[in-house]
Amino acid sequence: MTVNTSTVTGTTDLLAAIYRDTLGTADLDPDTDFYESGGDSLTAFGIIARLQEALEVEIPVSLVFAYPTPAELAAVVDADFIRT
Repeated sequence: MTVNTSTVTGTTDLLAAIYRDTLGTADLDPDTDFYESGGDSLTAFGIIARLQEALEVEIPVSLVFAYPTPAELAAVVDADFIRT
């Protein structure tokens, strides 16, 4: 399934949708932990690849491990990678 970026309302919603799709967890919310949802290194690469494609910025995969919820990761991405 492809995440439709036109229906998300910000980086947190985008990341939650990517996490849900990549982890196969329909009830995942912005505060759901990547590790507790079964995330591993391959999944982290998948999440980052989809995020980079959606936002057209380079983001290190290590951020998924350092900031394991969509909300935490979105805050870092917005602060450090999104140019307004």
